[in-house]
Amino acid sequence: MRQADASRLEVALVKGRDQLLALFEGFERALGSDGLHIAYDPVLNLPLWELGHIGWFEEFWLARNAARGRGAACDPQGPRSASVLPGADALYDSSNVPHTQRWQLALPDAAATRRYLGAVRARTLELLRHCGSSDDELYFFRLVLFHEDMHREAWQFMAQQLGVSLDTSMVQRGPQMSDVQGQWLVPAAELQLGSTGPGFAFDNELAAERQHVPSFTIDRAPVSWARYLPFVQAGGYVESRWWSPDGWRWREQQAAAHPRHLRHLRHPRHAGGSWQQHRFGHWLPLDEAAPAVHLTAFEAQAWCRWAQRRLPTEIEWELAATCAPLQGEAFEWGQVWEWTASPFAAYPGFVPHPYRDYSQPWFDGRPVLRGASFATAAHMKHPRFRNFFSADRNDVFAGFRSCALA
Repeated sequence: MRQADASRLEVALVKGRDQLLALFEGFERALGSDGLHIAYDPVLNLPLWELGHIGWFEEFWLARNAARGRGAACDPQGPRSASVLPGADALYDSSNVPHTQRWQLALPDAAATRRYLGAVRARTLELLRHCGSSDDELYFFRLVLFHEDMHREAWQFMAQQLGVSLDTSMVQRGPQMSDVQGQWLVPAAELQLGSTGPGFAFDNELAAERQHVPSFTIDRAPVSWARYLPFVQAGGYVESRWWSPDGWRWREQQAAAHPRHLRHLRHPRHAGGSWQQHRFGHWLPLDEAAPAVHLTAFEAQAWCRWAQRRLPTEIEWELAATCAPLQGEAFEWGQVWEWTASPFAAYPGFVPHPYRDYSQPWFDGRPVLRGASFATAAHMKHPRFRNFFSADRNDVFAGFRSCALA
């Protein structure tokens, strides 16, 4: 999709919008028709606000942006035409409307918000049908598609956190078990880190240098619950020696005795008891062969210390993911986002793209995650994509894989 032409982009935009509106209808059923019935949360947005923001982002960078054809060279401060929704900038501009204020805004109701998105989308498709075929001319159409994809996945994080069953066909119930096991000794290699060549790329993927990567041994698949739970059962959550100082502070503040969304049931006839996982409002038996999920970076690091392993760096992860198909090696990814040992930082020569708030504000030491999750749009999955969340986030569909110590 990063190299998709206008016709393929139109199909993807239409399909994605149908899925977005179906998810919103699920929130309406569960939370109330105005989408406002959730308490303030620092990592959630009001569904009604987020729906309007998605339309605003699309209109701001396409229909209202006369310089859209310049692509990544577009001046983000350039003149804009008026929105079809009066006052839209004051409601939905995420760069200038603080998170805490979004709960106090007088938002249009759900019907009016849908009409706004419909009007914006009609103009987008009209522009797309008369658009050229160069990467610059298609840049903002691709960005708008991926932006909406990311918000749809974030809505699934939200549904899981709130215990909402959205009851839609596109919402899978969690990461699936894998038949891939064991480790792979990846030979030393030179890697051009980041995206190269034609097509779309996010700004944080560009301007990387070629680097030498020494040989390393890495898991062929993310760590499963079967591998993670022995750490919990061995008292890993009550022994500070396995945790970093920041990780131990997080564990104490949260009073965490095990990963989020799990519970342990004891049975009189079964000494070990059993584990259950809370998925979208339902307690289900835990599939211990599935990848461990809803883990913070702190928990991944602690398990690695306990198991005498380590997290891969992002360049090791990217080398394995890109080389495995060429060498006929099994390297499974895409079920859970995977924490790495690398901080999210600019590659040498980084230049921010017009959407300035995408990468640059987050070069603060938070970890990089690689891969994708079961909830990620299929066309978003890319071995060079860099995700980034603070290390304490366990609402994300995130797990990890490990490397052998040198």
